[in-house]
Amino acid sequence: MDADEILFKKRLAELANKAYTDSRYLFTGFLSLAEQNVYYQMERELSYVPVTAFGGTADCERVMLRFGDKALCGYEESFPIACVEIAPLVEKFGEELTHRDYLGALMNLGIERATFGDIVIVGKHAFLFCTEKMSSYIMEALDKVRHTSVRCQIAEEAPESTVTRLERRTFQVNAARADSVIAKLYNLSRSESVELFRAKKVFVNSRLNENNSGQLKPGDKVSVRGFGRFVFVGVSGETRKGKLNVEADLYC
Repeated sequence: MDADEILFKKRLAELANKAYTDSRYLFTGFLSLAEQNVYYQMERELSYVPVTAFGGTADCERVMLRFGDKALCGYEESFPIACVEIAPLVEKFGEELTHRDYLGALMNLGIERATFGDIVIVGKHAFLFCTEKMSSYIMEALDKVRHTSVRCQIAEEAPESTVTRLERRTFQVNAARADSVIAKLYNLSRSESVELFRAKKVFVNSRLNENNSGQLKPGDKVSVRGFGRFVFVGVSGETRKGKLNVEADLYC
């Protein structure tokens, strides 16, 4: 366990304790999958206080944690999350920008990664989930992404999902093992797939998965750092030679 992880665990414990003793809601910033995994390691230890995770929509990868609920606090409080729409100043001159382009422009503003979460790209527009406190600064300071001049405003309607398109893939494996499915989906060798687990780059349902031989279950959401995300749909049949026909929805 490194020093950063120790400090983060201490911070989570402090938030949980303060929310419980003061009977008020407290929030983390937007957490990476690795940080979410640290929380799940402490979930039983912190079970004395209700915790909810949310990032702007139900399927956001980066989420905030809210410590407290109505029963504990005596009132309701929503997550302090705003959705900022980033659009070309002149639509016809807007580039087809990537997630990396938007992320780079935001990081160049000098803001901390914990202050904003997922970025959803819809055509030439992007929708950014960020803290309410940071939204004003982003709308004022962000005026260019790559070579495109942009304008920012609070979105009139936030996207219901971070998924703009899912692509159904059907393929054959000997078993519905996590390493076999990942190897097939991303055209990797078995050893390359196993190495991803050793490098702690595979997360299943926001939890670090180091068990490459573990079986995936229908509905499992899998994130592979450097490659992308997919939902394991399940086994649809078996060939005469005993191989499994499996399906997965790839985030595009």
